[in-house]
Amino acid sequence: MAHYAKVKNGIVTKVIVAEQDFINNYNDNETGIWVQTSYNTHGGQHKLGGTPLRKNFANKGYIYDKIKDAFYAPQPFSSWILNEETCLWEAPVAKPDDDKSYEWNEETKSWDEIE
Repeated sequence: MAHYAKVKNGIVTKVIVAEQDFINNYNDNETGIWVQTSYNTHGGQHKLGGTPLRKNFANKGYIYDKIKDAFYAPQPFSSWILNEETCLWEAPVAKPDDDKSYEWNEETKSWDEIE
């Protein structure tokens, strides 16, 4: 069994688990296309060492870019930039690498420590 994302106008509307034969013959009366996605793919890497598929596992609301042949989340903040290699959003400032918790502050374009 594999995972398939229903894509309408470049946006994932649902994700299901199915056999290829089911996808080939299924008519859900909704416009859009079914695109296979891999539960084990994140940031262009396969978690188990296999071949990555379409950069990231699709989720409802994700974007499917036909040119990149990739799924990625909607932009979380206007200042964040899409990494073209991983199709993951990156803050313009690196998150501190310590044991503390942080949240992004879009107004100051910085990471605020969570107390």
